[in-house]
Amino acid sequence: MTAHYKVLVVEDEPVIRTALRRLLERHGYIVSEAGSVKEAVALLAENSFNIVISDLRLPGAPGTDLIKATRTPVLIMTSYSSLRSAIDSMKLGAVDYIPKPFEHEEMLQTVERIIKDNAGKNVAPKSVEPPPEPPVPGMIGSCPQMMELFRRIRKVAQTSSTVLINGESGTGKELVARAIHQLSDRKDSEMISVNCAAIPENLIESELFGHEKGAFTGATANRTGLVEAANSSTLFLDEIGELPLDAQARLLRVLQESEIRKVGSVQSRKVDVRLVVATHRDLKQLVIDGDFREDLYYRINVMALLLPPLKERGNDILELADAILERTCKRLKSPLLYFTNDATQAISTYPWPGNVRELENAIERAVVLAESEEIGAELLAIDLTGNKRTIRPLTERSMIDQHSADETDAAEELSLEDYFQKFVLEHQDQMNETQLAKKLGISRKCLWERRQRFGLPRKKKHA
Repeated sequence: MTAHYKVLVVEDEPVIRTALRRLLERHGYIVSEAGSVKEAVALLAENSFNIVISDLRLPGAPGTDLIKATRTPVLIMTSYSSLRSAIDSMKLGAVDYIPKPFEHEEMLQTVERIIKDNAGKNVAPKSVEPPPEPPVPGMIGSCPQMMELFRRIRKVAQTSSTVLINGESGTGKELVARAIHQLSDRKDSEMISVNCAAIPENLIESELFGHEKGAFTGATANRTGLVEAANSSTLFLDEIGELPLDAQARLLRVLQESEIRKVGSVQSRKVDVRLVVATHRDLKQLVIDGDFREDLYYRINVMALLLPPLKERGNDILELADAILERTCKRLKSPLLYFTNDATQAISTYPWPGNVRELENAIERAVVLAESEEIGAELLAIDLTGNKRTIRPLTERSMIDQHSADETDAAEELSLEDYFQKFVLEHQDQMNETQLAKKLGISRKCLWERRQRFGLPRKKKHA
């Protein structure tokens, strides 16, 4: 019996829609209809379905837009049954596709198979089930791009090759590095992680390579650098594009000779370090601009991994949101909460320019403010009319406490993003990064991350 299975048919041609509804109803399915993505989204917000059958070409928006709007499996119908349209639909997260005109038996068999394969996956919000075991340690995702990434992670982890991870800020580059380390034969030693943008330029060589007593003013004792600390383990250098040219030359020596020389020392010592680096910048362009050594670029670009932005990961967004919500509730010792339909819709629709990190911040804010077991869209504080978040998260302290009343009044008329950009542009020539961060009430790392997000890279000094 199939009477308890509910199907949503999304088709703008009334004749085809009616014929498909009648076919399914004759075989015991409960069928609802929609003529556009907008109508379908409204029905999905109010009802639960076992499957969505949608035409690819619809007025206003393509049927593949439904993939991001729901956890329900989506079967795409297309009269443009070329291999390219089918592949594109599957990449976006469709469970299958079927060409039009379709055979009745083929349609019924496909619907039955999809419902059977997905039985138990679409549960009511209050009965949240634990996420499946991730394909690699600490990472979640099932979209085609992430599955390919997981395959490559497992493969490169078994080698000692240098790995370059590319991806936007907030996509989880350090998680990839940790997964590589945990799957390697170096997993018993602690991975050393360094954000190159968070260390002042005048200290970065000492931090990475160590120094001898008396090497410079303030060097009152010998210091072991982070590269040496990573001996027999993995060294992860995040945002390697921010590494000064002098430090780049020293790092090149580590890769070429497997040895380091402390600042102020004439002796070298051997190290066995597996290097994993990451950046959101175009290193080739940095080479052209003279900000990155060409020989170092070719040394680190041995195995390249690309992390897709969150907006391109289809249903992974909802899977991640559920996992982050559960983890956040446990960390904050809150009762287990769940997203309402409008929150789920907002999460799947918003472009998340800050990627997974922004999603984590939005969910943490919602958990802190929640007064019931439900998290609605309003608690997420995301602006679906544009990409700017004009509501300041709780974790952000006042950025204007130390300024005059006139500046405060002006800042209140700006969004957080506008004020940040205005302040940095007006003061970066008079202040260094540490002073800017202090005035803004944030860390140097946070200052750097926002510079990247808003396209305000700091001015670099050439060697």
